Amino acid sequence: MPTPVSLIQRQGSTLAAIRLRQRGISDLLARIYAARGVTDAKDVRGEYVDLLPSSSMKNVAEMASVLADCVVTQKRVLIVSDYDCDGATACAVLVMAFGASGINFGYLVPDRMKHGYGLTPAIVDEAAAMEPKPDVIITVDNGISSTAGVDRANELGIEVLVTDHHLAPDVLPNAKLIVNPNQPGCDFPSKNIAGCGVAWYVARAFVEELRLREMDPGFDPAELLSYVALGTVADVVKLDRNNRILVSEGLRRIRSEQCAPGVIALAGVAGKSIGSLTCSDIGFGIGPRINAAGRLAHMGAGIECLTTLEPEVAANLARQLNATNEERKEIQREMVDQALIQALRLVMRDSQSGVDEFGRRSLVVFHPDWHEGVVGVVAGRLKEDRHRPTVVMTNAHDGTIKGSGRSIPGFHLKHALDEINAKHPGVLLKFGGHAMAAGMTIAGDKLEEFREALEAVCQAGLTPQMMTKTLQHDGELPASCFNIKDIFALSQEVWGQGFEEPVFLNRFDITDSKIIGQDRSHLKMSAKIGDTEADVMAFGQADLAECIAPSMTVAFKPQLNTFRGQTKLTMLVELMPEDMNPTLSPALRERESLVSEAAEASEGTSLDPGQGRPSPVQAQPVAITEAIPAANESAVDAAATVPAELVASGVPARRQRRLALR
Repeated sequence: MPTPVSLIQRQGSTLAAIRLRQRGISDLLARIYAARGVTDAKDVRGEYVDLLPSSSMKNVAEMASVLADCVVTQKRVLIVSDYDCDGATACAVLVMAFGASGINFGYLVPDRMKHGYGLTPAIVDEAAAMEPKPDVIITVDNGISSTAGVDRANELGIEVLVTDHHLAPDVLPNAKLIVNPNQPGCDFPSKNIAGCGVAWYVARAFVEELRLREMDPGFDPAELLSYVALGTVADVVKLDRNNRILVSEGLRRIRSEQCAPGVIALAGVAGKSIGSLTCSDIGFGIGPRINAAGRLAHMGAGIECLTTLEPEVAANLARQLNATNEERKEIQREMVDQALIQALRLVMRDSQSGVDEFGRRSLVVFHPDWHEGVVGVVAGRLKEDRHRPTVVMTNAHDGTIKGSGRSIPGFHLKHALDEINAKHPGVLLKFGGHAMAAGMTIAGDKLEEFREALEAVCQAGLTPQMMTKTLQHDGELPASCFNIKDIFALSQEVWGQGFEEPVFLNRFDITDSKIIGQDRSHLKMSAKIGDTEADVMAFGQADLAECIAPSMTVAFKPQLNTFRGQTKLTMLVELMPEDMNPTLSPALRERESLVSEAAEASEGTSLDPGQGRPSPVQAQPVAITEAIPAANESAVDAAATVPAELVASGVPARRQRRLALR
């Protein structure tokens, strides 16, 4: 059955909205802010001077002093980065800071497939073999769990400085210094800061230390905030007040092109206007292109693109990253459908559990041939569709199984892994992460034990309320606000995790609807609100085209679309509630039936989870035509395949179409 979605309107204090309007905030924004708990304009109008001071972060002054000493002594410093967008932007912050200040430095990024995550002994050995050999390693966006790697560096006479933001383990690595707001004893209030934000605070303290020594740092920390904006939004960390200021200040500099050529080039290949760049443009346009390098190739290209000062070099690298991202989409398309089929097999396997109407509360899916670099994106898509803590896993080169997980609100995935590790020793070989996302490596013969251990934790910790997917909205967008000026102002605000972009719920008169897109997978409707015309885009939902009524209720995000010099209002569909749009019911039932039939037909194939590792029968993909609505990637990320073996197993010809994730 489709995952039920409950619509809930955000409610805010009327007095707070009045107070915000009195401080010069528009009526529409005042209402939206009040619904997010904002009572003081200062909470959403902070500037650079309002950022938390560097001194409030444990060990940051001491680390700045060590780095300043490295300038004087010319010790070789090696930055070891993570291979995602947060890690790349954190590395870019220190590359630019070190380059300007005159530190003797280099950087090294682990290969996801070869080295794995973090400062591993293998990457330390590789670093030690470099010429010149580093005297100091400084990690960015990793290291807090790298006990073995730090020990190896110490054996080799290399000092380690750790900068990270991930949750700290019970025993910290034996590094010279650790800067991490989530380590014991750190009073820095913004526990949600991204890895790039931590690196920026180190760079800021570094400047302060150099100036105290009457040395020229060669840069202003504010110049590096464009990187922090990219990494903070892309890493989907909660936008508390300090993070909002970091993003706002970074966006202001990007929009005025006070940023590296690579940032401008990446916006260009993503088709985004640099002068009006939004958080959504970063999250769904720039971020995925940087991340693609670390997923399929090597993040070195991403860091080089972000840090080069040559526009032509930046443009070439941006095009390369764009091509890699297109390749990532192709791989992801097949994996998403296969993961959905296997997820439904799991649900069917446990359908007689009799717990309640929700049945199985977690999903752990595995295929030996899935791409290790894409499992996290697929986990996010599957979690969005089925609204359960989800882990997607595949074989690693060393005989272990690696996976990436995503969670739902209220369920702390990292704490769940801690509990599994305590109750099932030997299953989890490595793990780490946050409440909403985590990575793990398990023993090669422990898949089913891990699957059932996670399910047991979820059965104990997830309530029916948590299992009910909710879409929070901001009520009706007034007809008077359906204009380019108001929607543009809305788009320029800082939105993201914990401070979500507005979603409105309106009834539209539909004047036309048609299927569009290269693969004819998207639905475009023409709507009229008063005298204003707008496009209503439902990406990946072409199968609903024949069910559109003259009037439709739509939950949507308003955006502006500029094409050939003309700007038009565009409403991006978040949900067309079935109970408010009964004409959609036949198509939605058909959609779910397609998925269920494919799952039933997968018995005994490589997509059947069985009681452990799937059967070694290999899936041969064949293209089908029904679309997958995009969730957390770009709108064109909407194609997939199903195994030919399922077609041979009896999926009717009329159903040989692409599976649909809503």
